[in-house]
Amino acid sequence: MNKRSFIKGITLAGLGIPFSGNTMNNWISKYRDYPANLLATNEDFWDGIRGGYKLKPAYINLENGYYNFLPEEILEGFITHVREVNYQGSYYMRTVQFDNKKNIATRLATLAGCSPEELIITRNTTESLDMIIGGIHWNVGDEAVMAEQDYGSMLEMFKLVARKYGVVNKIVSVPNHPSSDEEIVNLYANAITGKTRLLMISHMINITGQLLPVRKICDMAHSKGVEVMVDGAHSFAHVQFAIPDLHCDYFGASLHKWLSVPLGAGILYVKKENIIKIWPLLAEGGKEENDIARLNHIGTHPAHTDLAIGNAIDYYLRIGAEKKEARLKYLQQYWTGKVRNLPNVVVNTPVDAGRACGIANVGIKGMKPALLAETLLQQYNIYTVAIDYANVQGCRITPNIYTMPKELDVLVKALAALGKAIH
Repeated sequence: MNKRSFIKGITLAGLGIPFSGNTMNNWISKYRDYPANLLATNEDFWDGIRGGYKLKPAYINLENGYYNFLPEEILEGFITHVREVNYQGSYYMRTVQFDNKKNIATRLATLAGCSPEELIITRNTTESLDMIIGGIHWNVGDEAVMAEQDYGSMLEMFKLVARKYGVVNKIVSVPNHPSSDEEIVNLYANAITGKTRLLMISHMINITGQLLPVRKICDMAHSKGVEVMVDGAHSFAHVQFAIPDLHCDYFGASLHKWLSVPLGAGILYVKKENIIKIWPLLAEGGKEENDIARLNHIGTHPAHTDLAIGNAIDYYLRIGAEKKEARLKYLQQYWTGKVRNLPNVVVNTPVDAGRACGIANVGIKGMKPALLAETLLQQYNIYTVAIDYANVQGCRITPNIYTMPKELDVLVKALAALGKAIH
């Protein structure tokens, strides 16, 4: 088998599996002409999509933000890739592995709206962004700005470079309900000094789902000579955007979240002129300093996960980015709209539809988030995650496209009862 034929074969290996191909295409084609805003509320369509998932009946899963498990179509494609790579063994790993990974990275770059020369496949957001934090040529006294609402792994990495290089970390706190974009932009602007080297921001804050005005923040920071790194773990394949339109310097995301890729895949975007500035996580020889591939050496890893990214992209594109975003936003507004004014119920996510999408956070006054999560699971069979830090006390609620409003009605009734029980 020659190299070209093998690449083609491995790319097509996911076809002809249950729940894929014509079955999915025929279902979606029935609704092809529906505008996204109307399809968002069409339960027949989404019930059909739900049929492609194998759901555990023991609880209602409203914690898809950690890991958006796979629809059966992607899962079967992944298993096929595992078998194929195992069948080819060392031949695959020594011959076409890297070409296939590069081809998949090119597809991801197209999805992200950036050049393939600016994007690599990593293992997750943590690896992507920690590579930037640890790879900058820091000097003693350099400053970095971030928010207490940012993801813990990156905050810990900033603590490490503070100890290692003498970096000064300046931490702000993002309000749960900002009055305007300018309030957020000014929050970060006021933390910047002449010593600031890097600003880290979340595109979508993981604990509340709040979307930040990234482009405005980046433009402000650049006007002060500061680079910006964006945590896009929860925005990629969730809301529509092109990375270059954000005007950021670095962007990282995990593909096991909203793109529904098997565990172990993420992306790192580095603006072309910045590639040469970053030390790689692991040394890679034989690459030019401005080649992003020199940042991508991670040793032997599960190559079949890279191949499954292609299945996930196919699935995402068939659903449609606009339709997926509209559905997720509808589901969030469906339940939050019913509970925002209930007694003792606190929604920690902006009401403005432009400042959030599928994720929201809710708490009960006087009730610890851990107890709320435990009560929702034990008494109402709803699985969530408790958040109790950074001015956010509540449970993060993350439905997926298979989630139905009747499941969210169970959440609404539970919150109403728990809020009413507080004296």
